[in-house]
Amino acid sequence: MQSNTLIPPFSEESALLKVRMAEDLWNTRDPERVVQAYTQDTVWRNRTEFPVGREAIKACLERKWVRELDYRLIKELWGFRDHRMAVRFAYEWHDDSGHWYRSYGNELWEFNEMGLMQRRFASINDLPIRESERQYHWPLGRRPDDHPGLSELGL
Repeated sequence: MQSNTLIPPFSEESALLKVRMAEDLWNTRDPERVVQAYTQDTVWRNRTEFPVGREAIKACLERKWVRELDYRLIKELWGFRDHRMAVRFAYEWHDDSGHWYRSYGNELWEFNEMGLMQRRFASINDLPIRESERQYHWPLGRRPDDHPGLSELGL
């Protein structure tokens, strides 16, 4: 599927691809690349932060990935309609003390006519886990195609 088909209104196929592309982008842990998927005036709610605009989002992501080390993320489409999507996700990471966490959440996404995200509302909860409870063991970066998703992992 070509990227020009990843604009609203979404089909099931394009929505699934858009979610996977977002997962892949976030797994780069590169704030400069990630913010390119958002409008210049994008509005977020992320935990207790309410950044507006690409520069504020970039700063938010820089702080995030300094704190959340060895970050690995899986996203799953929950539903979609027209120019909106509901996505659930879970990611594993550890802090600088070596304590591991699995962070669970839900996101509501709204896209403009060009397919850039203009609004993102995320609710996120952190669950401390033992290193032995980790389920994401792929090398840092993109999740391999044969790695199970959230539903297959029972998350």
